[in-house]
Formats: sequence, C-alpha cells, structure tokens
Amino acid sequence: MNSLRADIDLIGLSSSFSKKEIRKIKIFGIYCGFGIKNTEGIEMTKKRISVLLLVVALIVSMFAGCTKKEESSPASEETAVEASETSVEKLKVAMVCSMGGLGDRSYNDSGYEGLKRIESELGMEIKVVEPKDISEGEKYLTELAKAGYDLVATLEYGHADILNNVAPQFPDTRFAIFNIKVDQPNVTSVIFKEHEGSFLAGALAAMVTANTDIQGMNEEKKLGFIGGIESPGIDKFLVGFEEGAKAVDGEVEVISGYANSFGDPAKGKEMALVQIEQGADIVYQVAGGTGEGVINAATEKGVFAVGVDSDQDYIAEGNVLTSMMKRVDVAMFNLAENLKEGTIGDSTDMVLGLKEEGVALSPMLYTKDLIPVEYLEKVEEFKEKIVSGEILVTDITVE
Repeated sequence: MNSLRADIDLIGLSSSFSKKEIRKIKIFGIYCGFGIKNTEGIEMTKKRISVLLLVVALIVSMFAGCTKKEESSPASEETAVEASETSVEKLKVAMVCSMGGLGDRSYNDSGYEGLKRIESELGMEIKVVEPKDISEGEKYLTELAKAGYDLVATLEYGHADILNNVAPQFPDTRFAIFNIKVDQPNVTSVIFKEHEGSFLAGALAAMVTANTDIQGMNEEKKLGFIGGIESPGIDKFLVGFEEGAKAVDGEVEVISGYANSFGDPAKGKEMALVQIEQGADIVYQVAGGTGEGVINAATEKGVFAVGVDSDQDYIAEGNVLTSMMKRVDVAMFNLAENLKEGTIGDSTDMVLGLKEEGVALSPMLYTKDLIPVEYLEKVEEFKEKIVSGEILVTDITVE
C-alpha cells in the first residue's frame, strides 16, 4: 500500500472534479491512509485519482457482497431445513390384533383407538391386521417387518414364542408385545398390572352384592367371573378380583369359568346365565367379544356385569357396574411417541399399573348414583394403599 501513498492536492483537482466528488475523494483518502494537502508542491493526475477510486470501489463492493450473503443466509438455511423435512419418510406403525379382532368394544378396539391417534396426532402411517388364528402370527409379524414397518406391535399373548424367533431376524425393526415378557433386545414388553385394577373391581363388587337395598342384589354373597381362555394372563384378573372381594368380606364366593374363546358372545351369555342362576348377581367378564354376551345376560336378568379393558359402561347403561380399564390405547400411543423421539430402545419393558394410570376403574357415569358414597370412598382408600405399597396384590405371572 506504500507505493500508492501520496498527498492529494485538492487545488489541482478542482478543475477536473466537482466539489462533491472532491469531498468523497478526501474521505476515501483518509480511509485508505493518504495525506490530504492544499500545497502546490505535488500534483496528482486525474488518472491516478481514478485508479485510487477504483481500488476503493472494489473494497466497498466486497463488503457489500459479504453483507448480502450474510443477509440471505437465514432464508437459505430455512429452505434447506424444509427440504430436509420433506425428504424424510413417514414412520410406519403396525398392530396385530389378538384373537377376537376388531369390534370387540374392549381390548383390540382400545389398541386401535391408540393406533388412530398415532396417525392423526403424530402423522405416522398405520396398519392393523387381524389373524384368524394364533398360528398366523409368524406370517404377519414377518411380513410387516419385511414391509419396512418401524414398529410392529402384537396384542396377542400367544405370540410370545413366535416373536422370540422372528425378532432376531429383523434387528432394525422394533417389536412390541402386550401382557407377556419377551427377552429380545429389539422387543418392548408392555405389561399391565391388571391384578391391581381387578382388586378394586372385586372390592366394589363385594360391597354391592351384600347390599340388598341395591336393585338386583340377592341375599347371597356370590360373584361371577368369566374369562376368555384359561391362561396366566387371564387368571391374573381373577386372582386380583378375588383378593379385592375377600379384603372387604371373607364370606364372598367367586364362581369362575372360561369360555375358551374371545369371540363367542353366545357362549358368554350362556355361561353368565348359569352363574346368575347359581346366585351370582355381579359377573366380571374378561373375555373380549365373548364378554358382550355376559353383559347381555346381566341386562336380561336385571343384575350387574363388570366390563373390561375399555369403558364398557355405555353398552348397557345401568347394568354395567363399572369397567376395569386397561389403557391399551395409551400404551400404543406412548410406544409410537418413544419411536419418534428415538428413545424406544432405552428400555425393553413398559409397566403400567394404578400408579402409572395404566389401569383404572371407569367413571361409572350410569351407576355412581346407585352406589352409597362410602363404597366409592373405600375403593379410593384401597387404591391409595396399593399405590403406596401398603397393599400388595398377587401377580401370578411373576415367578
């Protein structure tokens, strides 16, 4: 820059440039380190000034270019983000129903409600399949994994052994199974503490059956229980129900039976009618679609049924005492949320009980006014003791 240093004679420039232009040259000169003099000893030609102006103009244009680039940067970044989001494919979630399929207004339908929330609230692609037999589980689990579903959840307890074989073949697919533990690194086992919720249902039923002032209740302290298929997963409900009833009144008897089906309402009704004839005036059904028949029988005979999995109180208003809700819908949605957040692999277990609000009694919209308030208060007291650990309800599925 020293070779360009010079003193600029403003008098010599006056004949070639306007006053305004000379003022600019003076400013540029000071900026670039040139001396500004009004002496007569040195002359600066118009050509040299032009060169200096060109140099300064180039410097200014470089700063302007940088500024323009910086100003456009946020917009460019935003466009890049939008393009990136557009290019990301939707996550895909599939659900395999348990026996009985959709339309049971219970277990499977609850899971499907969660699946629909996954689609509407999380924007994921969903699919539901309904095997005709447990043995078809391998076919569907395999096909869904091959089809690129990111999460494949089965509601069928009987798919445990099948999933133990299928899951290792697809290590990049996340599987989930409900109501039983499958020990594989890419499988989430969703376990509900149904025994806790069933304890509350049994306690309430024991108080109601002993009160003959409540319409439909007889002199006998007998309750009924009808399960779909005899298995630890269903016996879990029965044991909790019995323990809750006995906690209230040791003289209460529970008559139990199994329909060997989750989709036979006629069989459910037939069995319930037999138990009612034997003196049961409240029948707890844990039988999926078969349970619809139990509710029909209770309505026909003017007694109470206890619903399961979903809030089934509306099915027969005033004849479903309460429902032991198992929030399969919440569990399905939570699995998908964890998938989206990338945390689904952090644990291979999801355990939901009274404390986690994974099980609960229904609000009893149609029967609450029929029941003495102190009964409901007693149920709430039992709930608090279970949550605190003061009462431990037996879980027969735990060795």
